[in-house]
Amino acid sequence: MSEHPVHKHPEPDFPGQEQSHPGWTGPMDPPPDHGEDSYEGSGQLAERATVVTGGDSGIGRAVCLAFAREGADVLFTYLPEEEQDARETSRLVEEAGRKAVAVACDIRDEEQCDRLIGRAVDEFGRIDVLVNNAAYQMSQPDGIQAVTTDQFDRVLRTNLYGMFWLCKKALPHIPAGGSVINTTSVQAYKSSPHLLDYATTKGAIVTFTQGLAQMVAADGVRVNAVAPGPVWTPLIPATLPDTTEFGKQAPLGRPAQPAEIAPAYVFLASERASFVTAEILNATGGTPLP
Repeated sequence: MSEHPVHKHPEPDFPGQEQSHPGWTGPMDPPPDHGEDSYEGSGQLAERATVVTGGDSGIGRAVCLAFAREGADVLFTYLPEEEQDARETSRLVEEAGRKAVAVACDIRDEEQCDRLIGRAVDEFGRIDVLVNNAAYQMSQPDGIQAVTTDQFDRVLRTNLYGMFWLCKKALPHIPAGGSVINTTSVQAYKSSPHLLDYATTKGAIVTFTQGLAQMVAADGVRVNAVAPGPVWTPLIPATLPDTTEFGKQAPLGRPAQPAEIAPAYVFLASERASFVTAEILNATGGTPLP
């Protein structure tokens, strides 16, 4: 029988896990589960060429691992300060027998986005699946007055500009049957006041996904998004002052582990979702979304 979903994974139960941004996986307690010991592939993405931003840790690492075990080669991005986590993602992809290409890239910069897509085409000859997953958030419990212009600009450039540039540059290299998968959030629909700017971008990603899907449908390219609820990733101790209550607002009463979110991306990238486009797949732990 399947495990009880409320008790399937341990949850963080004490404060004091603060890290400097962007955080890394090593000191997290409990350690995030990316599917290392549980994800079993079935060839759903055999020989696909895939690009995943923010693939060094968290949801991104879980997606890279799942894609590789489904038969895909993976090029993923990381920030230079995330190199230690990036090496582990590469190891997991290669251990699955697939090609791993780790690229240090700050997607806030258009030229770096351009070079990233060029590198993917050089490595693979095409891009079958683009996953726009990299994101930035910073909690500001003191409200809008505490959100500086620099922070607002960083959130928008990471979460929106990067996605826009990468889609624009990748689409000429995505053949019919390929897909784009964006990462939005429960925050797009039920925003937390301390994440005002982050939630704003996640709402925009929903609109962008639905609009772009209609724009490229005739080309045979599908565009969808995944809307996770709370997920236990390095971004959490790096951006929230207290992790004790993190995820307990979800009806399931705990945050998800990255391994619980990755199968949504596999489904949307696979032929099983051939008639699914302009959709938002919610993985919120029970929080109803429109």
